[in-house]
This record gives sequence, C-alpha cells and structure tokens, in this order.
Amino acid sequence: MGSALINLAYLAAATLFILGIKGLTHPRTAVRGNQLGAIGMLIAVVTALVDQQVVNYVWIIAGLVIGSGIGALMATRVQMTDMPQMVALLNGFGGIASTLVAGAALLDALQIDLSLVTIQFAIATAASGLIGTVTFWGSMVAFGKLQGIVKDVRLSGAQIINAILLVIALALSGWLVVDPTATWIYWAIVLVSTLLGLSLVFPIGGADMPVVISLLNSYSGIAASAAGFVLNNNALIITGSLVGASGIILTSIMCRAMNRSLTNVLFGIWVASDEAQSSDEVYGGRVKSANAEELAMLMEAARRVVIVPGYGMAVSQAQHAVRDLVNLLEERGAEVEFAIHPVAGRMPGHMNVLLAEADIPYDKMKEMDEINPSFDQTDVVIVIGANDVVNPLARTDPGSPIAGMPILNVDKARSIIVIKRSLSPGFAGIPNPLFAADNTLMLFADAKKGALDIMNALKAV
Repeated sequence: MGSALINLAYLAAATLFILGIKGLTHPRTAVRGNQLGAIGMLIAVVTALVDQQVVNYVWIIAGLVIGSGIGALMATRVQMTDMPQMVALLNGFGGIASTLVAGAALLDALQIDLSLVTIQFAIATAASGLIGTVTFWGSMVAFGKLQGIVKDVRLSGAQIINAILLVIALALSGWLVVDPTATWIYWAIVLVSTLLGLSLVFPIGGADMPVVISLLNSYSGIAASAAGFVLNNNALIITGSLVGASGIILTSIMCRAMNRSLTNVLFGIWVASDEAQSSDEVYGGRVKSANAEELAMLMEAARRVVIVPGYGMAVSQAQHAVRDLVNLLEERGAEVEFAIHPVAGRMPGHMNVLLAEADIPYDKMKEMDEINPSFDQTDVVIVIGANDVVNPLARTDPGSPIAGMPILNVDKARSIIVIKRSLSPGFAGIPNPLFAADNTLMLFADAKKGALDIMNALKAV
C-alpha cells in the first residue's frame, strides 16, 4: 500500500474512534459507539500490519489467539461489581505495552541503523518508558486496593520521595536523549518509574480510587501516543491523544464532583479529623430501625419516590430486585426516579451501567444537579447502599473530610428509608447524621434482600 492509502486508512480509523467516543456519551448509542470503535481498531491493526514490509505472522496469530482467549475469559467472568478493577488492569496493560514496545523499538533501531534514533525518537522512547511504567504499577496498586488485597501505605515524606524519583527519572530521560546507545539507561528509567508508580498510588485512599483510575487511563493514552511517535504510527498517536485527553477531562469532572483538586487527590487522602464526632455521638439513641412491613405502609401512600443507589447495591447485585420494586410502585401510581451521584460506586457511570443491566429506562436516571431541587417535593427517598454521597456533613461541617463535596440532598425529603447492612462509615471514614435524622428509618439488611422484603410486604398491604 502506498503512503497515501496508509494515511487515508489511519484517518478513517481515527474518524471512527471519534464517532465511537461520541456514541458512548449516551446509553442509547453506546452499543453503536463500541461497534464503531472496534471497526476503527480493526482498520488500524490491519493497516499497520500491511504497512510493515517484514512481519512474522506466526507470532502475531499466536498473540491474537492467546490474548483473545484471556480477554474473553476475563470479560465473561468479571462481575459488574469488579468492573473498576477490570478497568484498572486494562489501563495497566496499556501502559506496560507502551513501555515494552518502545524498548524493543530502541533495541531494533540501534541494531539496524543508528541514524534512525533521532531526537524525536529518543524523547518519545523515554516518555513511553516513564509514563507507561508509572501507569502499569500505579494501576496494579489501584487494582489491589479495589480488590481489598492492598492497604494504604503512608510513608513519611512521601511527597519528597516522589519528587526525588521524578527528578531522577527525568534526568535519566535527558541522558537517554543525549546518548541513546546506552540502552541500560532506558531500563534504569523503567526501574525508577516503577518505584514512582508504586509510591504515587500506595498512599491514596480508597475514596479517591475512581479519580486515580481515570487519571491512569489518561496516562495510558499519553504513553500510547508517545509510542506512536516511536513507531511513526499516526493511528497510535491519534488514538493515544484521544484517550489521554478524554481521561483528563473525566478526571477533572470527577474532582469537581468531589470538591477535590487533582493535587489534593495525588498528594493527600481523606482522613477523619480528630475533632470529628464519633459514631456514638452521632447515632447514640437516635437511630430508628424499621422492618419491611412498616416501610411498606409508609410507601403505600407515596406519590413520588426517589431511589439513590450506591456501592452496596452493586455488591449485593440488587439491581433486578430494585427494578421489580420500581415496577410495583409504578403500578400503584407512584412516580419513581433514580438520583445518580457522579462518584457513586467505584467508577464513573457505575450505577448507570448496573441499572441499565436491569433494563431500567435511562430517562429515569437523573443526575445530581437535575434532581437535587426536587427532593423537598419527594415523599420517600430510598437510599440503597450509599453513604458519603448523601452525608449532610459535606454542607454543615467545614472541618469534615468531605466538606464542600456536592451531595444528593436527600435529607430534605419528607421521609427517608436507608437500606444498609450496618452503620459502618463510607470511604471517608466518618459517621453519617442522615442515618439518625428524625425523618429517616433504617432497614438493616443486604440491599437485595431488603428490596425484596419491602416489595413482598408492599404486595401484602
């Protein structure tokens, strides 16, 4: 294929990528968006293979078979509750792929012709190694935290350590640009970047993991784009740039939703202050527990009901039981909507995906800014497994770790039902006064069982 046809094919692939991302902005077009992106990637891969004069298709086919098998196994077995961990792994794989590809390209270029190692080539190689390695190890730590197998590690002077490691990595990168024949420098960059990736993410608390995963997704795109400059591949440059830019935009949106700066996320964690009230002070003697029959009587007369899903709903896979409860309420003449907080669950859109899986219409899912003004006209709010995103301390306590974080104003509703296994705190580690409010009733149960019990009791009323 001529260079003009190659570039035209890459342009077509890039266009499909953009259209695919556009399609992912709405559930009704998300499937088509995925399909367009997949077609674009197929075009890009085939074009890249055809563009190479010497290709060992045996290794390529072997890689396709093994990789497809592993990917299919992971995709079919992963639970919706574990989707954030899956995203973290994919981010990490993208980062390490860029690191290995850049290293292999450097070795190959040095063996063929030293003149191939231009300044652009050397800079892009160093960038791929640094960013790709940080992405990989940072993503592995994020996966471990979400999976519950890695705990927070707070190092004294962590910021200074990170700064020193970054300076060393940048110094080594500059050295590689000056002397690209010293390949040991590249692997030294990888080693230092490994320590940097671990040191950056280890201290970050679980509450900030959704933001970290989004940021690491952006890093993986930047690393891929740098690898595109190493390989002189326009499709990889464009694709990496799209992923990098979209990841940064999403990270910014999530930080605003949590009233957190990116700097605060990267260099601090949510810790309850010593002056914060204890659980006994907040809950002592004020929490009102109710059974499903009592709650059914309360809901029987409700004309407007808002459901607030949280991670507890995802853990218990309660979305189908919630859907059946919604259908029953609507049959009795109630208007039912869902209030979706931007960071509910473990990743952006987590609750939307779970509810869509249960065939709940998208127009019932209302974003925080849209539904907040209507809570004072709501008869009953049902909070299912959510905690920090409905904690009124964000508005009332300037010293709270979540002070200023935009929340769902469920405390303004006439009646509130909270389905939760216990009074345990959320990621922020602080009690929630909503659970002890005068208009709140607690149903201590697994989210799925609680929803089913209320539905069965409502049928009997």
